[in-house]
Amino acid sequence: MQSRRLLSCLLALALLAPVAAISAPATPAAPKPAATKTRPADLPAWEQLNPEQRELLVAPLRERWNSSPQERVRMYEHAQRWKTLPPDERERARRGMRRFEDMTPAQREHARAIFHYTRDLPAEQRQAFRERWSKMTPEQRQQWLREHPAPAKKD
Repeated sequence: MQSRRLLSCLLALALLAPVAAISAPATPAAPKPAATKTRPADLPAWEQLNPEQRELLVAPLRERWNSSPQERVRMYEHAQRWKTLPPDERERARRGMRRFEDMTPAQREHARAIFHYTRDLPAEQRQAFRERWSKMTPEQRQQWLREHPAPAKKD
């Protein structure tokens, strides 16, 4: 069941590219702020990190864990699932999350709508949906998104 859910998530992320295309602004996006100057080779393995460096990395997770008791089961199950993923699937998931983070709020809503619609479909129906989606015009896609909005976010 967990792998089916993960595959559904990955499928939804694969569907995001066409959503981004129809929702993309006409003007180019502003450049992202420059990343830190630290290179991966400059940072040691976990065992060689000093206590301050470890705390810097762990503190955000501790804060999320403590501030959201209702999310602890989901967070724990996610960590267990992540641990079992093969490296190539982990990388695909990372790429999908980066794509999602780079989307505008409208594009994210569209992606959420598609994910919600396709997440529980059998593989054959998801494939059929992808084929229908790829043949739709931008106007047809917008109409579909109006008819199948993303569910309201839970706070």
